[in-house]
Amino acid sequence: MNKLKLIGPFTQLLTMDDIPVRGPVSDKQLQVISNAGFCLKNNIIEAVGSYRELKCIAPPAERTGNAMVAMPGIVDVHSHICWAGSRAGDYAKRLSGKSYLQIAEEGGGIWSTVTKTRQASEEMLAHITAAHAEIMLTEGVTTIEVKSGYGLNRDSELKMLRAIKEAGKFTRADLIPTCLAAHIMPADFKGSASEYLEFVIKNILPSVKSDELADRADIYIDRGAFNESEGRYFMTEARGLGFEISVHADQFYTGGLKLAVEFDAASADHLEATTDEDIRLIARSKVVPVALPGASLGLGAGFAPARRLLNEGATLAIASDWNPGSAPMGKLLMQASILGVYERLTMAETLAAITCRAAPVLRLNDRGILRPGMLADIIAFPCTDYREIVYSQGAMPVAEVWKRGNPV
Repeated sequence: MNKLKLIGPFTQLLTMDDIPVRGPVSDKQLQVISNAGFCLKNNIIEAVGSYRELKCIAPPAERTGNAMVAMPGIVDVHSHICWAGSRAGDYAKRLSGKSYLQIAEEGGGIWSTVTKTRQASEEMLAHITAAHAEIMLTEGVTTIEVKSGYGLNRDSELKMLRAIKEAGKFTRADLIPTCLAAHIMPADFKGSASEYLEFVIKNILPSVKSDELADRADIYIDRGAFNESEGRYFMTEARGLGFEISVHADQFYTGGLKLAVEFDAASADHLEATTDEDIRLIARSKVVPVALPGASLGLGAGFAPARRLLNEGATLAIASDWNPGSAPMGKLLMQASILGVYERLTMAETLAAITCRAAPVLRLNDRGILRPGMLADIIAFPCTDYREIVYSQGAMPVAEVWKRGNPV
């Protein structure tokens, strides 16, 4: 795409530009352009504005019809879409009254998926991951963070990360890999949790780096996973190897958020158990709180305190946590809309949490906003008022997706 390309018109174009980085956002702060279009060149946005005025810059290349609302492509900053097998049996047990932790202690939970994922070939995992990503792309998610963590030994963790990399050849979505070898203590590891983390540091992360499979590392700090002392050791060593850090924090018990703030992690994800003290702590830091409403819905648990986080001055991202166990739904826009109802989020806060406030979690400064110089990741909905998007609670299908300026 060497020539200027004009796409439009749209009834409304929601830029998500000039949204404050932190704190509450009112709908009045949204920049909405009527009868709008955008000009692209080399997959980059060259101009955004009145369609009539943009026609003076470039001839129309793709006419959309006027009855659509365009916005930035959605950024999902927390997913586990590389897995094999099913956990429908676990779900049935939870509906019968057993807790997530009880099921895990009985041999279900994450370990069940680890067993099946270890048995799957790299090729199979790549195609499963790509298939999940393509589903998300049709729902408007153009950038997807993807974690390992269902291998939990050297060969299987590297296999997962290679599969995630290979999956990028079969989907048009951008996949951002994260090594989650520190997911839980493997049931078949002969040693302590600390010794397992030492094994990860010495035998897995160096290969992840040298093979250029991921630049991000994650650890699960909670009961049934790793404690704060173990997490502190892992995060220190992983950062020393050059990894960006994120933390599964405060899902069932507190402690993980404090550690995320101590290490200035990119994000602290989950936070369903976070206290008021923790909220004040993260609001004073640069760590991004990531709410995962899919896990709350899958487990029948409370939501992360999104409203209190914003009121205290924190930022907020919302992600799908799509995984085979606690969050089998996927459907990020639906999750975000539901969270907005329960946490009294404005439409602006909900949309910002999956676009302009989400991209920084992955250190991506080229997306999440529609303005000149940004990547042309754009989605459009079949409506004439942007408020219909959240109002439909994820039920409205995406009409058009442009990934790097190319129609999907």
